Amino acid sequence: MGAGRPACRLQADLARSAVAASSFPAVEEARRSLGVRLRDLRRAGGFRTARAFAVRAGWSESKVSRIEHGVTSPSEDDLRVYAEHSGVPQDYQDLLAAASSIEEMYVEWKRLFGNGITPVQEAALPLYDRTRRFRIYEPGVIPGLLQTPAYATSLMGRIIDFWGIPDDAEQAAEVRAVRKAAVLRDAGRQFGIVVEETALRAVFGDTETMAAQLGHLMTVSLWQQVSFGVIPMGAERIMWPNEGFWVFDEDRVLIELASAEVTLTQPSEVSTYTRIFAELARMAVYGKAARALITDAINALE
Repeated sequence: MGAGRPACRLQADLARSAVAASSFPAVEEARRSLGVRLRDLRRAGGFRTARAFAVRAGWSESKVSRIEHGVTSPSEDDLRVYAEHSGVPQDYQDLLAAASSIEEMYVEWKRLFGNGITPVQEAALPLYDRTRRFRIYEPGVIPGLLQTPAYATSLMGRIIDFWGIPDDAEQAAEVRAVRKAAVLRDAGRQFGIVVEETALRAVFGDTETMAAQLGHLMTVSLWQQVSFGVIPMGAERIMWPNEGFWVFDEDRVLIELASAEVTLTQPSEVSTYTRIFAELARMAVYGKAARALITDAINALE
């Protein structure tokens, strides 16, 4: 999701997402942590006050305060100034990596899809390849790993229309199909997948596309490595997330907001989402009961 993004683009990328990301708690906390780290560097470098450092750097005191309190995201030049004036120029690359990881936590879809959907699908391949346990929750669509090519093409086409990005839906769907074949059929992996019943009823494509997609779910639900659950519309709610999320092993969570994709890697945050998934999984029905709901959705297509 941008690990290879050139350092020179960091400032512009941060500026574009700063306002929206500032409302996401994990991003706020990460930015504050970086600010504390920069403050400690500044003090260790002999600048006991923000004013003294601001004078040396040619900045306003308020700029130092905003950076060190996590209000403003530092640019790459700001990080270089902190490292050099604090007497630790060797720390610059590490500081840059830390800032980049914060920027990568929150990536707006418009920016992520700037070159089309296919590069995004391709960039995800290494993460899928190394993951052994997937826990996936989707409230409104069929998860990508379970999508048929026709369903994926229709869904991606709507994304392309909404964001006004290059139309590569068919190519992106093909990349996704290759990924699915390589990952989902691996009996050495585990897949815990929970969807809301509304995801079965949301129509993408024509009746034939939806019937084939729901029929594919019937087949996948029988695979030994897949635990496929459906939360009935009438189920008593004991958990209430509004967005879909994917947990990769115990290392990473991807959350799909309406405006952006959020990546969480802090162990405590990953643990929170594994707990949320466990609660959602308790609400779901499986096996024959899940297939009965799929059958109902197929019949509703008529």
